[in-house]
Amino acid sequence: MSTATPLLDVRNLSVAFHQGGKTSLAVDRVSFSVSAGRTLAIVGESGSGKSVTALSIVRLLGATSATFPTGEALFKGEDLLRAPEDKLRTVRGNEITMVFQEPMTSLNPLHTIERQIGEILELHGMSGGNKIRQRIVELLTEVGIPEPATRLGAYPHQLSGGQRQRVMIAMALANRPSLLIADEPTTALDVTVQAQILKLLKELQTRLGMAMLFITHDLGIVRRIADDVCVMQKGRVVEAGPVAQVFDRPQHPYTKMLLAAEPKGLPPASSSEAPVVVKGDDIKVWFPIKRGFLRKTIGHIKAVDGISLTVREGQTLGVVGESGSGKTTLGLALLRLIRSEGPIVFLGKRIDGLQSADMRPLRQQMQVVFQDPYGSLSPRMSVAEIVAEGLGIQHPNMRRAEQRTIVARALADTGLDPADMDRYPHEFSGGQRQRIAIARAMALEPQFIVLDEPTSALDMSVQAQIVDLLRDLQQRRKLAYMFISHDLKVVRALASDIIVMRYGKVVEQGPAIDVFAAPKTDYTRALFAAAFNHEADLSGSVNQ
Repeated sequence: MSTATPLLDVRNLSVAFHQGGKTSLAVDRVSFSVSAGRTLAIVGESGSGKSVTALSIVRLLGATSATFPTGEALFKGEDLLRAPEDKLRTVRGNEITMVFQEPMTSLNPLHTIERQIGEILELHGMSGGNKIRQRIVELLTEVGIPEPATRLGAYPHQLSGGQRQRVMIAMALANRPSLLIADEPTTALDVTVQAQILKLLKELQTRLGMAMLFITHDLGIVRRIADDVCVMQKGRVVEAGPVAQVFDRPQHPYTKMLLAAEPKGLPPASSSEAPVVVKGDDIKVWFPIKRGFLRKTIGHIKAVDGISLTVREGQTLGVVGESGSGKTTLGLALLRLIRSEGPIVFLGKRIDGLQSADMRPLRQQMQVVFQDPYGSLSPRMSVAEIVAEGLGIQHPNMRRAEQRTIVARALADTGLDPADMDRYPHEFSGGQRQRIAIARAMALEPQFIVLDEPTSALDMSVQAQIVDLLRDLQQRRKLAYMFISHDLKVVRALASDIIVMRYGKVVEQGPAIDVFAAPKTDYTRALFAAAFNHEADLSGSVNQ
């Protein structure tokens, strides 16, 4: 750790939560410090206490904690844990600010960007409409928003994910804080946008001389941005020190496990002679742009523009590209969940012209697993009900006992205990919830599965487990996968073939081993550089 006088000095911080008549310790005697101009990363898996630690420093846990945080959080020598509320209001948003993981939930969808940044400036003493507007434009320029004056009236949904996160950073930096707390600020972003945001944060830190507390589960990010690191497990700091020292010579078994948790291995071997499961030729999905009183079509958004592909039995086709490239739209088109043009052949039968009723018998053979296991599982249904839902639709006369037998087998196949089938999603971890989503798809014994970012919301160690599970299921059942992702490390471990998409078109396509070894286009090279932590100028490669 730095020997400079710390800006923030946390000593023996503990936080407990009360739930169901029980008290559990979420943070247990955590100590660390961070000095001006330096970055301290707090790493660990979900539930390790990272975010609780950060929120408790500025007392943002509210009434959810059973006990007032104990210990000390000395900021410029004053203990924030015992500071009066008026002092905290001065510190929050002024001297200490926060950037959160998901800007879509942090930004108000009903207010313009100008209003949301302006509120922060007004709250902390700035007045005068023109002066505030000028300051907002300066902030948006500082964080790299193109043509900022034209974006003042934009709403969050009109910006890309990277732009929304830049707006969040502009709001956090509005009052020139001494300490920025960044809680997983790049997890939901594409690799190239992630690289840009990290570079932006580092440049702003250097320019402003601020300290940064960076919370993440991605150790690759820690190597790139942090000076020091604290590794947390089950509420405790198990290892701490300079990044190079901890990463090159880890001492604790948990740190060693995290560093070794990257998805490994090679995709199952696929054969060009294997039966074709799904084939698409010149697939197009164009969304009309309508204007005027008569809603006249004046153009089209070409989400998918002339893509051809083949997925065979036992093969994984990786589809990569940045947000907005058309990856998910292509997957939904192949599943016939949205309209498209161009022939789609599934198991030898052309399906692109089929009506909904004619598609229903085929639905059992084609399934999808979504990105967010929190949002794709109903909190009001038990695991048994969730996994059996498709069985009830496809086999309405199946007895409940038979359904439960199939559910038990699907849960066991995905590494879950069938005895837990009557529990509810909130009682499981993120990795377990994703296994439940996979079990729901597997219960119908499909032949083709679209996996839409199924690992991006998971810790790295859980990612590796899900990759191993998917490979195992594919080998045992000869499944065909379309794996949609912006995480190229996971794609490399799973996909035998790859399509790189940009603006709805194929930029590069071929055997994964060839594309990874020698990418032919600048765009693909930029993606790989960002994903595998190589230094590269990505300014021209990203759709801002």
